[in-house]
Amino acid sequence: MTNNSIIYGKNAVIEALESGEREFNKILISNNSRTDTKIEKIKELALQKGIIFQFVNPQKLNQIEPDGRHQGIIAQISPVKYTGLDNFIEKYAKTETTVVILDGIEDSHNIGAIIRSCVCAGVKGIILPSRRGVLINSTVEKTSAGAVNHIEIIKVNSLVNAIQRLKENNYWVIASDHHADDNYYDIDYTNMNFALIMGAEHAGISKSLLKLSDFKVKIPMLTNFNSLNVSNAAAIILFEAVKQKGKNHG
Repeated sequence: MTNNSIIYGKNAVIEALESGEREFNKILISNNSRTDTKIEKIKELALQKGIIFQFVNPQKLNQIEPDGRHQGIIAQISPVKYTGLDNFIEKYAKTETTVVILDGIEDSHNIGAIIRSCVCAGVKGIILPSRRGVLINSTVEKTSAGAVNHIEIIKVNSLVNAIQRLKENNYWVIASDHHADDNYYDIDYTNMNFALIMGAEHAGISKSLLKLSDFKVKIPMLTNFNSLNVSNAAAIILFEAVKQKGKNHG
């Protein structure tokens, strides 16, 4: 991401403003949205935080976000602040922690949906490879409904090294693989730190990461249809862990 990164959509901008964890350069608001209640809330929050906002023609917003999904607002922000893996491990050294590792996922909407599920399931960190797959962008931000502002995002050069580092610090590694023998609910998730690996939409998890996994699990299918969307699969497994751990997020 660059300094020209954006967040678009009313709810996503509100979440980012309220969290205080992102640095805004400017907020662009469509002339057609002046009386919208959510726009008024954004203006109020921006004034409180000393952030510049500007009314512009809708065409300008369409030039920045051609698909027209901006809902009349685009915020120009600095890049997301990634957390170092060692800092993350140290921060949560004394707590039972879940981490999700995304191995080469290429669809921003899938990553956003996974992050949203992770926050709801109490996951503390998302690990992304710096060279394979999508990093955090405006589409991820919007799809997650602002959830990226409520979880540690960790960017690493090597997922293999990251997994080895986690294992050195008492994390069990679980890979979601449709070729696995064990079902996802056969694993006892209680009383352990674990890292869940979710693979790319078509390629799945790389062999090098599967070899490092302590467990490989599948979601059983009742038909011969291809497979679940990766974001749905991640949510199913994570909330099985929530169920077993007896946590109440309702």
